[in-house]
Amino acid sequence: MFPAALSTAIQYASLDFPVDESWTRYNGLQQLSYFITVFVAAPVSIATGLMQSPAISNALGWFGRLFNRQAMRSVHFLSFAWFVGFILAHGAMVFVTGIRQNTNHMFGGVHDASWTGFPLFLLAMAILVACWLAVSPLTLRFARQVQHIGQFMIGGLMGLAEKWDPKSELGEKDISPYFWANGTMPDSREFETLLAEDFASYRLRVDGLVEVPREFSLADLKAMTKQEQITTHFCIQGWSGVAKWGGVPMRDILDLVRPTPDARYVVFYSLADGADGGRYYDVHKIDNMRHALTILAYEMNGEPVSVVHGAPLRLRCENELGFKMVKWIAAIEFVTDFADLGAGQGGYNEDHEFYGYRMPI
Repeated sequence: MFPAALSTAIQYASLDFPVDESWTRYNGLQQLSYFITVFVAAPVSIATGLMQSPAISNALGWFGRLFNRQAMRSVHFLSFAWFVGFILAHGAMVFVTGIRQNTNHMFGGVHDASWTGFPLFLLAMAILVACWLAVSPLTLRFARQVQHIGQFMIGGLMGLAEKWDPKSELGEKDISPYFWANGTMPDSREFETLLAEDFASYRLRVDGLVEVPREFSLADLKAMTKQEQITTHFCIQGWSGVAKWGGVPMRDILDLVRPTPDARYVVFYSLADGADGGRYYDVHKIDNMRHALTILAYEMNGEPVSVVHGAPLRLRCENELGFKMVKWIAAIEFVTDFADLGAGQGGYNEDHEFYGYRMPI
């Protein structure tokens, strides 16, 4: 097949096309290109796409570290490029090698030079264009509803991903030499005062649907059981980084405040505003707060968390994307629903863009 494919490619390149026998058999180049598309590019695209998920990549341990996100992004792009090239070449060859005969094969099921298939081809294209023209305005007008339909369709899969236990805890040698910082910094007199006094008067308010509302100073949190973990941070923008985090497990906070049975979600409020104004916040399912690697981090790489990375306190929830890990935490509230918070989408980015409030995949 490989010599035949090479010979056919040379003939196509010289514009001296080989005899078309696709009604009875594909030539070597066709067989090879279809095989790569169906049995190589498609599975590779699916696998490399999944490996960019924090929940899935972390849960696969050494396999997730070997086939890491950045490498998988590159391979994913190459498979995408293959599909683009295949579609362009395939579409062009349908027209170049005989549009009438090819549409007869595809739409008429006949092998002759008649016009049987071509009108059916035009009808199919007209239906496709009409559907696109009809649906596109609706999807733009009702974008939130389209998003919610998508969430309903894959919600179960995302739920399974959240339940996976990230085992991909790394070692000191894996810590990134540079860890990107993003997000809108706090810009208030309150935060400037806290920073000037090294957060001595900082208080973390934890209330809402809890039996024992509490306030914790930074000293209180540091006096509690400390958990350290070296994990990979997955940003929705595409970059990733490894750091060592130290802090208080959220499950210990839950044990202290004792959420009521009505508490289904946990809201994290930031001391910073979002990029479009208004207080930054994000919502998590309460079940995910008991995850083994969900902590309130006050240390990064053995030092106090820097201001640009969320001082005095930031959330680490290792089976979610980075924007869910609120920095500069001001308060935590337990609620039964988040429909009345912000625009009701489950977080600041979720309100202002089309992010999902559950982002493990």
